[in-house]
Amino acid sequence: MLSLAQQTQLQRLRWTAFIVVGLAFVLSFFHRFAPAAIASDLQAAFQIHSAALGGLAATYFYVYTLMQIPTGILADTLGPRRIVAAGGIMAGVGSLLFGLADSFSLATIGRLLVGLGVSVTFIALLKLNAAWFNERHFGTLTGLTILLGNLGAVLAASPLAWALGYVSWRDVFVVVGLFSLLLAGLAGWLVRDNPVHVGLPSLREMDGKSAHPAHDGHWYDGLLQVAGNRATWPGFFVNIGISGTLFAFAGLWAVPFLTQGHGWDRTEATAHTSILLAAFAVGAFFIGTLSDRLGRRKPVVIVTCGLYLVSWLPLLLGWELRPGWSHALFFSMGLGAAGFTLTWACAKEVNRHALSGMATSLVNTGAFLGAAILQPLVGWAIDRAAGGAGLTLALPHYQVGISVLFGFALFGWLASFALRETNCRYVTDTA
Repeated sequence: MLSLAQQTQLQRLRWTAFIVVGLAFVLSFFHRFAPAAIASDLQAAFQIHSAALGGLAATYFYVYTLMQIPTGILADTLGPRRIVAAGGIMAGVGSLLFGLADSFSLATIGRLLVGLGVSVTFIALLKLNAAWFNERHFGTLTGLTILLGNLGAVLAASPLAWALGYVSWRDVFVVVGLFSLLLAGLAGWLVRDNPVHVGLPSLREMDGKSAHPAHDGHWYDGLLQVAGNRATWPGFFVNIGISGTLFAFAGLWAVPFLTQGHGWDRTEATAHTSILLAAFAVGAFFIGTLSDRLGRRKPVVIVTCGLYLVSWLPLLLGWELRPGWSHALFFSMGLGAAGFTLTWACAKEVNRHALSGMATSLVNTGAFLGAAILQPLVGWAIDRAAGGAGLTLALPHYQVGISVLFGFALFGWLASFALRETNCRYVTDTA
């Protein structure tokens, strides 16, 4: 039984870790989706077409994808505090370089450094959640994590478009870079990896259970165990199709699709991406809570991702997007997309607790691999459809790009049927 002082210490440290690393996660979402709002500014600043714009935006996703497995290994070995502090410094430098870049090459390097720096925040936060909160609340905490992170996505839409009426996009990224450096310092100073590091028992021990056994082999052996577990992989493919298309669309192509394809102004277009991302954030929280209360994962993923897939059809078919109807469509798309967030819980629960960082990072790799492939691929498809029309694009050109996104979303939904039902607990415990 914890003393009052220990209970106070537990609450203080768990929420300090969640808030500090959560704010770093907010910045990662901001960087992920900001190119959509400043797409025309980037094209004008660096004189680039759709394929090059897609490549610049996707640089973040390339390095983010490559870093997911190493991040899981680092989270399980060095611990979240160190990697978040180091990542925050790198992301801050990258954001400053991106905002001050006077050439396309420097902007690309800055974007790459940002992706490298923020790539550690999500897995680190999941690792902290698993250490500081009870496992039966993991789905809810994951949803709360996504809700928090998506504040950055929402800020990268309408609020960013509003701010661009007063300051340049360069000023925004310089300020964001400085804030990232501040959070890096706070992470190194205030965050602790788990209760044991401060002399407290683990959460399982507080519940009267034995602590999860530590991984006693080489990290490479742990990675092989996770990768060799067939139940790990369906979530990876769900993420490629569902998360990859969401990130590619909301993070870059949604605003050009609405402005150039449907003739909207930037304010109206970013308002719709704000609705999309806000619905995704709220949906992730409630879907995680719903899954925890039902004690089921797989049916929730199938139904919600099915809603997401259906929401693509009006965009694919080129239907007129009228106010009210268009808002409802983007809301349903964001709400449905939130279903993929349960794949992290599924991956964690089909592997041993000591390997939770590697398990969630492997599945999370699919999300950013999908976006890294799709952002330039959609740009290439649009350019091909335009037949050399350059920056003068119309709805039929964008529909070709939408068809690529729809195909990937269909693939992700089909993959959800292969998920293993865990009943919201570690299958190693139930076995």
